[in-house]
Amino acid sequence: MVQPSLKRAALVWLAVLQTGCAGLLNWSAPAPHARSAHASGPVNGDRYTVRRGDTLYSIAFRTQLDYRELAAWNGIGSDYTIYPGQVLRLSPPQAYRSVAEASASPATNRVPDTPERQTPKPTAPPAPVVASAPSFSARQWEWPTRGTVARGFDPADGAKGIDIAGDYGQIVVAAAAGKVVYSGSALKGYGELIIVKHDEDYLSAYGYNRRRLVQEGEWVAAGQPIAELGMGPQQKPLLHFEIRDKGRPVDPLPLLPKR
Repeated sequence: MVQPSLKRAALVWLAVLQTGCAGLLNWSAPAPHARSAHASGPVNGDRYTVRRGDTLYSIAFRTQLDYRELAAWNGIGSDYTIYPGQVLRLSPPQAYRSVAEASASPATNRVPDTPERQTPKPTAPPAPVVASAPSFSARQWEWPTRGTVARGFDPADGAKGIDIAGDYGQIVVAAAAGKVVYSGSALKGYGELIIVKHDEDYLSAYGYNRRRLVQEGEWVAAGQPIAELGMGPQQKPLLHFEIRDKGRPVDPLPLLPKR
């Protein structure tokens, strides 16, 4: 005759086995990881802590802001120098917003200036001509590499640019003339990344590279090799290409030549 204690133990084991079997029958595979090419990084609310390797341009690119506004909000000079550990605000301070709103509002009860009250405005000296700076036109873009578009522009789905499938190691070129303002791997999810500033409004970005061929501060011409194509998130040869206008992602396809 089975002792009560042994009988209770047997019932416990039976319950465990039944629960385990039910768990196996109802098991579902974990959801695939969300695409990480646009991870936010060290952002805390409307603040960003600068890390080693960051530039003002890369932070503006990461947070989809205009680099000039980001500099103005944080009192950063025209050299755009930032330091590791520095905390940047990602939204305008109240004083900045008040001035912007006041300037946007129509003036009322304003006394027009008389010729006696007007004072001549100082004339700024002409900007020095940089001989090494190639010309840029927002209407003239080149394909950054050969291949087919594997993923189109779809910001709602996290695609802030296009992905171009090609051969591992093939040449990636600058889509337009400009200055390299970021060359590194500090932006999580973009791999080896290059950002080129074309004028005061336009930037272009080239991610998932195997090797970067240019450094920050270099001027590049349209069609100049800047990198070698690397592996994308799915371990397939891929170039991630973006164009930003005043910090906002725009669809590159209408700007690129028809194929």
